[in-house]
Order: sequence, then structure tokens, then C-alpha cells
Amino acid sequence: MTQPRRGRGRPPRDAAAEGPGARERILEAARAEFAERGYDKTSVRGIARAAGVDAALVHHYFGTKDEVFAAAIEMSFEPALVVPAVLGAGTEGIGERLARYFIGVWENPATRAPLLAIIRSALTHEAAAAVLRGFVLRRLLERIAGELHVPDPTFRAELAASHMIGIAILRYVVRVEPLATADPEDIIGMVAPTLQRYLTEA
Repeated sequence: MTQPRRGRGRPPRDAAAEGPGARERILEAARAEFAERGYDKTSVRGIARAAGVDAALVHHYFGTKDEVFAAAIEMSFEPALVVPAVLGAGTEGIGERLARYFIGVWENPATRAPLLAIIRSALTHEAAAAVLRGFVLRRLLERIAGELHVPDPTFRAELAASHMIGIAILRYVVRVEPLATADPEDIIGMVAPTLQRYLTEA
């Protein structure tokens, strides 16, 4: 007798019983896979294998590889925590808070590796670039700029993003000296006034 086909994205019975920690294991595995292999060479099957789950469970939680990729970025940046922290104390010092947060994410070895993979992939792969644009600009910087009630918040967010992503590429990917080995506090001190101007000046 022919068995009925499962619906797309529905995990098999044994995979569905993986427990509440399965989603977190998948995300951790995805971060490691993207960091080690890059976007192109990472597959949903490979992520599932690394997480010890069925590939159908990855589809069940996240859908496509692009969506897993976006979730891995979010796991590194934690926008739900970041936006209130950056905005909470008002506009004074917002440039420093944003710079400190961004540099802190890159200086942390736990979050740096997947971000390196994300940046490298975005430079050569449009799907990865689209995920990075959608997350960094719209879910993080545009939300911050939009809360400040300044003219042209999208343009300001893009200027801030270009500044910070440029620093990330030169310091952590290309490793141009002296930026690559500069004290993070020196970078924050130089960058913060520019971010402040982008996000607050009328």
C-alpha cells in the first residue's frame, strides 16, 4: 500500500519529537556551517546533519536556506534587545551606543565567525546580500532611525550601515593595518560622532 506523502515542511514523526531545544540546535549548527563553508556550500541537509535532526525539521522551523541564514544573522545581532538599548537613553550618545554595540558584536569570537561568513557571502551571492540588506537595514538601522523622527531616516540608516559595514570589511575581512589591530575603544571614539551626526542632525 502506498504511503501518503508528507506536506512540504512537515517534519516526520521521529523528527517532530526532537524536543524544545531542536530549534536552538539547528540555529547553532547553521551558524557554524555558514561560518565554515560560506553561503553557497551550506545546505539544509548539512545543517540538519550537524544539528542531529531530520532535514524536514529544518524546513518546518525555518522554511528555506535563506530563512535559516536570516535567523542565523538575527541570532548574532539580537535586534529585539539592541534597539531598545540603543534608543532607551534618548538621542544624546546614540552614536556611541550604536558603535559600541556593533564593534562589540564583531569583537566577540562567538558571533564574529558567522558574521564573517555573512559578509563574505554577501559580497558574491545576491541571496545572501538580500538577507543582509533586509536585516541590517530594515530590521535594525531603519528601526533605530525611524524612532528618532528625523528627515530621510532610510537614507540616514544606509549611511550608518555603509560606515559600519565598511569598517567590518577592512578590519575583520581584509585586515588592513592599522585598522585591523587598532584598539576597539579608539575605533568607537572616532566613529561615534559620525554615526551621531547621521542619525540625529536635522
